Amino acid sequence: MSDHQNQPDWQNEDLESAKILKNTQESISTEIKKRIIGQAAVIDELLITLFSQGHCLIVGVPGLAKTLLISTLSEILNLTFNRIQFTPDLMPSDITGTDILQDDSGTGGRSFRFIQGPIFANILLADEINRTPPKTQAALLQSMQEYQVTAGGNTYPLKKPFFVLATQNPIEQEGTYPLPEAQLDRFMFNIYIDYPNQADEKQIVMHTTSAYEPTLNSVTDSDEIIRIQQIVRKVPVAESVVDFAVALARLSRPNNPDAPDFIKNWVNWGAGPRASQYMILGAKARAVMHGRYHVTYDDVKSIAKPVLRHRILTNFNAEADEITSLDIIEKLLELNLENH
Repeated sequence: MSDHQNQPDWQNEDLESAKILKNTQESISTEIKKRIIGQAAVIDELLITLFSQGHCLIVGVPGLAKTLLISTLSEILNLTFNRIQFTPDLMPSDITGTDILQDDSGTGGRSFRFIQGPIFANILLADEINRTPPKTQAALLQSMQEYQVTAGGNTYPLKKPFFVLATQNPIEQEGTYPLPEAQLDRFMFNIYIDYPNQADEKQIVMHTTSAYEPTLNSVTDSDEIIRIQQIVRKVPVAESVVDFAVALARLSRPNNPDAPDFIKNWVNWGAGPRASQYMILGAKARAVMHGRYHVTYDDVKSIAKPVLRHRILTNFNAEADEITSLDIIEKLLELNLENH
């Protein structure tokens, strides 16, 4: 059996497209860094998600430019952008849109007309998504998975690319509603934004307290992004690398007989099949962004943390031992799984 069985033919034009992807990624990063200081790894993970046609959950304390990063990205990509501030009184129709009764001046009759909600945009920022009840959070489920919205018995397609970025504050938990596991699983990456280092923080203060206002250039458009997303899926990947990603996901499940003891001791629920799917997709995007046209184990390892962080649910034992899902992922990556 060939290690590349069922892989699409990787043609010369695909190689040219892959070079365009790398150049586009570099141009986007250059423009973002005009406004965002530091956070290079966060920017890379954000672009991997976009190029893989996924969605992102961004976690970080207030003041770390989460919203600014997302609005900057939409400006550079020349995509439509909407922001929803999630609050306890937000209703599903405030996100998806609603039918209104409208008078027809020609016939004198009345008819319903659908008014699109803010979800009808290329990039949607769901700010502080955990501040609204699960009923409203669930309004995003269909759109994130199927790229369409159902309202009033009718289904409306969303224009692609469609990219949901949700933010969450990890320290302020009063008045918040934890995201249901089904909602969390729709997010390809859980990206954690940490405090900047001293040098970066100094630069941030100098820039934001001066008259400096960078001029951003649009470097691509929706058609180009869709083309990049298509080429990422055509990147060849060896079966052994797929096996590695599948093993990582499967060994995180405590009901798996092959799971290591620390998984059975610390984990309530492990990662589902979406985890291995997203690890391979993200690894493909990362490979091309690094100028390679094949996927390595290191590509999978490098994105395992943002893929698995929100999919491994720890139990009371882990909490008592002060063990986080990130600690568990690191222990999984220490296992020799490359020949699993």
